[in-house]
Amino acid sequence: MSFVALIPARLASSRLPEKPLADIGGKPMIVRVAERALQSGASAVHVATDDARIHAVVREHGFNALMTRADHASGTERLAEAADLLGLGDEAAVVNVQGDEPLIDPGLIDAVAHMLQRDNTLPMTTACHAIASAEDMFNPNVVKVVLDHAGRALYFSRAPIPYARDAFNQTRAALPTDLPVFRHIGIYGYRAGFLRQYRNLAPCALEQFEALEQLRVLWHGHAIGVAVMDHAPEAGVDTPADLERVRQRWNALHAQ
Repeated sequence: MSFVALIPARLASSRLPEKPLADIGGKPMIVRVAERALQSGASAVHVATDDARIHAVVREHGFNALMTRADHASGTERLAEAADLLGLGDEAAVVNVQGDEPLIDPGLIDAVAHMLQRDNTLPMTTACHAIASAEDMFNPNVVKVVLDHAGRALYFSRAPIPYARDAFNQTRAALPTDLPVFRHIGIYGYRAGFLRQYRNLAPCALEQFEALEQLRVLWHGHAIGVAVMDHAPEAGVDTPADLERVRQRWNALHAQ
């Protein structure tokens, strides 16, 4: 089964103005993201935006761009509109690729799509990687996910889960051997039909307290498949310092 990579992009950014148009190795960031998405094996890559400048620059570099409404509350809502504009059937697989991750691993995109292909009962997928340090385990900015036997999410939390009661009563300086603790990676795959359904799901208290929107899906009784990756992803761009770090990383990777 093929899949479509959709990249939601807005020009407004409080911490880094005009972020999608920032230069990375001679091309706008949003174009670099589209290039990585194309390398994932996606049958099509589309940037979904509400800004004419982003639309124009994406088209100038040979990629597909869709103009979407400006009043969406989230990137997920923008993707749902994009799926409608593209006329995607309900069973079509869609991967949401963030527009501020110009160094994203194409294999990560493919892994999230592959879970949808492997299990046709899943409406949504995401990814994670193993946590190796106690510091990350107890850091509320590191989102944890607990999996069931089939690789589906049981819960996402900023709290240290699963909590090793006896081991942590003795010390929190190190993780016990074989504790199955995973850090959530913020990439999502959807069936187009579920994207359309998702925008109508009411928020729940869990997501509001944890500040984790994906908990809405679990609260409403829908499954999320989780692909386990063997390493952490490259970090995205939120601030000017992030942009400089990514530029240096890009230059180092393409120095040859």
